[in-house]
Amino acid sequence: MKILIVEDEDLAVDKLKATLKKVDTAARVIGITASITSTVKWLATNPNPDLILMDIELADGQSFEIFDQIRVKTPVIFITSYDEYALRAFKVNSIDYLLKPVQKEDLSAALDKYRSFKETFGQSSENQNTNIEKLVQELQNQFQPKEYRKRFLVKHIQKLVSVEVEAISYFFSEERISFFKTYDDKQFIVDYNMDELEELLDPAAFFRISRSVIISVKAVNQISDYFGHRLALKLQPGFSKESIVSREKVQAFKVWMGK
Repeated sequence: MKILIVEDEDLAVDKLKATLKKVDTAARVIGITASITSTVKWLATNPNPDLILMDIELADGQSFEIFDQIRVKTPVIFITSYDEYALRAFKVNSIDYLLKPVQKEDLSAALDKYRSFKETFGQSSENQNTNIEKLVQELQNQFQPKEYRKRFLVKHIQKLVSVEVEAISYFFSEERISFFKTYDDKQFIVDYNMDELEELLDPAAFFRISRSVIISVKAVNQISDYFGHRLALKLQPGFSKESIVSREKVQAFKVWMGK
């Protein structure tokens, strides 16, 4: 396995080479670069290595800039002290993402992942790109924090007011119109249907108990058994209709309330 190391700290290079020898005696370092400029030049004038071990923070900037200047056809294992770059790393041919100091077990697992990737998808750049896209999507689904609505702009007495989501007790719909009620018992019309609201709200704080009602965890004042294996809730402030957790949502509701 021919490897290019992109790292601007001599001590880190030495440690990485030593660790490589321990985990794969067949691995051969064919080049070492220490900057964006030198890496671009090396890739432009040398045959492609099998794998690149690349630090993110280099002396002349972040190594992601390399991918803006030249098409990198080789899989990459990123190495850095900052895990905030993880998702971005996986968007540019990354096989794995390791934190410094690199441990022998972690590097060994990353090389195993590379071999598995190569065996499964071969050398085709098309196959590599397809796999990378799938990997990025999976990582985004698992680790990328989703931005949920923090406030709603609503009409109130011929004026527009901004209401913080934390002030909202529950949402409900009547005759295709959506409303929400705040903890101080004020009611507003909101320009979203219930399906849209369910997507906009943080599921850790809000739960859709039925087709027409979404509640805040802090709104639940009392929980009682209800016929048909359902649950009846008493909300704060009071709700004019019955607040019933539908049968198919009871188990998920219990889990949500217990978190």
